[in-house]
Amino acid sequence: MTEESGESGITEKRVSWAELLFDLVFVLCVTQVSALLHAHHDWRGLLHAFVVLVPVYWTWVGTSVLADITDTETPRGRLGIFAIGLTGLFLALALPQAYGSRGLLFGAAYLAARWLLAAQIKLGEGTLVGPMGVGAFLTGPLLLAGGLVDGWPRTALWGVAAAADLATPLAVRRKLLHIPFHPQHLPERFGLFLIIALGETLVSIGIPVASSARVTAAELVAVTLAYVLVCALWWVYFHYAADAMRHAMRTAAVPTDIVRQVLSYGHLSLVTGVIGVAAGISAAVTHPDRLLGVQTAILLFGGTALYLATFEYTRYRMFRLHSTTRLAGAAGVAVAAPLAAVLPSAGCLALMAALVVALNIWEFHRVRAQQGARGTA
Repeated sequence: MTEESGESGITEKRVSWAELLFDLVFVLCVTQVSALLHAHHDWRGLLHAFVVLVPVYWTWVGTSVLADITDTETPRGRLGIFAIGLTGLFLALALPQAYGSRGLLFGAAYLAARWLLAAQIKLGEGTLVGPMGVGAFLTGPLLLAGGLVDGWPRTALWGVAAAADLATPLAVRRKLLHIPFHPQHLPERFGLFLIIALGETLVSIGIPVASSARVTAAELVAVTLAYVLVCALWWVYFHYAADAMRHAMRTAAVPTDIVRQVLSYGHLSLVTGVIGVAAGISAAVTHPDRLLGVQTAILLFGGTALYLATFEYTRYRMFRLHSTTRLAGAAGVAVAAPLAAVLPSAGCLALMAALVVALNIWEFHRVRAQQGARGTA
């Protein structure tokens, strides 16, 4: 792990090159989860995609926490991260047929990832109490068992495993309070995972048009509008929220709560929203002159609304304050959603881009006015 001395003199961990290589595996994982939504825009598709997203995400979270609390910049540490990366690659390979012929591969890959994480925590003289132990001895075996059955029993077992993984940090909160998390490293890691998800939206923009026989003017317009929307979504997070999360980690009385509530849970919601947007964008740029359809509109508008509304949750958890601008933006997206019944897909992209860009402009002027008011006080 790269270490630097901050302004306060405290040595801080930064993201290592090994972690960045590890992240590339999860680019493929996120792409494959998104592909499940591309193929099935209905509620069943949403459920299936979320149920497999949780173990993928929790594998990434566990590895990021491992890198935060142990020294992974050793040959053994790097090889450990690469080994978990191989299980992530197996997860990605299994995902297209996770509910079909590759369910056992998916379950076995997750169990192997959890055992590798647990082994490295134990080798580092850590404790298996908490998410690491639950993953190794409960949710990992549940996913393996789900891979051995077909149909709804598999979905049920995997759903129980996902719920258990999500509930564990809350259930064992007291046992996690003593862990000394680094305030710079983990916020940077979770920001990078969001970048992975936003990268999937760019893939969803480019692949449909690039694979078509010829590129039309309407498709180029749709691609431009979709790209503006993605940049605006990036701006919402990285212009203000990313710094706020680092500040919260530095100043929180209980940093563990920020890791659990804001980074782990909050970013799962953000990534879920972005994956929904990616699926909606893919359909919109493929047929920019057609109506989106109800299910696709839910993904595009609903994913954007979830993304924006999540900042109300994260801001309240960090500072006990409300994010009125972003709640208003989420409400505006929800109110505008019925227009998808009459607007062509390109029109929906234009509307979404305009709403999120307007939100960013509103916040920029509002923050500048507040700073000016404090300066003259």
